[in-house]
Amino acid sequence: MRILIVAATEIEVAPLVGGFQIATSRSAAGGGGRLEAYTCAGHDVDVLISGVGMVATASWCADAVARTPYDMGLNLGLCGSFDRALQPDRVVHVVSDCFAELGAEDGDRFLTIQDLGLVGSDEFPFENGRLVNGRPPRNGVLTGLPTAHGITVNTVHGNEPSISAAIERFKPQIESMEGAAFMYVCLDRALPFAQVRAVSNMVERRNRAAWRLETAIGAAHTARAILEDA
Repeated sequence: MRILIVAATEIEVAPLVGGFQIATSRSAAGGGGRLEAYTCAGHDVDVLISGVGMVATASWCADAVARTPYDMGLNLGLCGSFDRALQPDRVVHVVSDCFAELGAEDGDRFLTIQDLGLVGSDEFPFENGRLVNGRPPRNGVLTGLPTAHGITVNTVHGNEPSISAAIERFKPQIESMEGAAFMYVCLDRALPFAQVRAVSNMVERRNRAAWRLETAIGAAHTARAILEDA
């Protein structure tokens, strides 16, 4: 199986990639130096460090998927949690996501692109205004993870009014800066995929001291198990 792993930064996958073997018999096509070829658990695994944010993620993911026929895509990273049941260190399978800031302001109201009539609520690849992973890869490890609904943002939430507004509008459990972009590309290219994230912090006023970046290690163990079960 040939698998594409996508992460925004090296730190988010370093504990995982450290256990991979460099593929000496092949190279990863394209990627502008961001794509490296490895082997793991009998699979050919290409690791793409896309850079932070949805624009970079969409661009480099689309380039990689256009060049190589992958069997599975796996987006790994950290996330903030709105859900008190999903505390730091939890690893979740994000099964739906959306572009939370894509729309228009109308006084105190926020209108999504679906509200504006620019895109239909069920116009491909959206389902009821969201990107939904209705058919993730058949994998026992994925099945055992708690599922979560996410939002993808350019600006992570850090004050109570904006947090409350996001919860009211989208009822998210987690947020990231890349997830929906990865999902959009995979849905568009009919690539089986999963977005797997470790909660590093609760969504609250910016409190860097409370962030748990070491949760990337826990996510790495989960990702390794997913690969071994693929």
